Amino acid sequence: MKANVGRLDRIIRITLGLVLLAMPVLLTSDARWLGLIGLVPLVTGVARRCPLYALLGLNTCPPSAATPIADGACG
Repeated sequence: MKANVGRLDRIIRITLGLVLLAMPVLLTSDARWLGLIGLVPLVTGVARRCPLYALLGLNTCPPSAATPIADGACG
């Protein structure tokens, strides 16, 4: 598998995922469980691979760094 999430994209995804995952702890309304949506950006940021990017043919890695994840992914 090739990495398709670049460094800045990865930082944003992980940060957003952690913020959303904090919602169930910080909010008291019934909507707090929507924070579990934060798992999606968190997992894609950590894995450096976004299935939606793959479907759309997008890649935020620098051209020279789009290598297989096992061989040292971008970022």
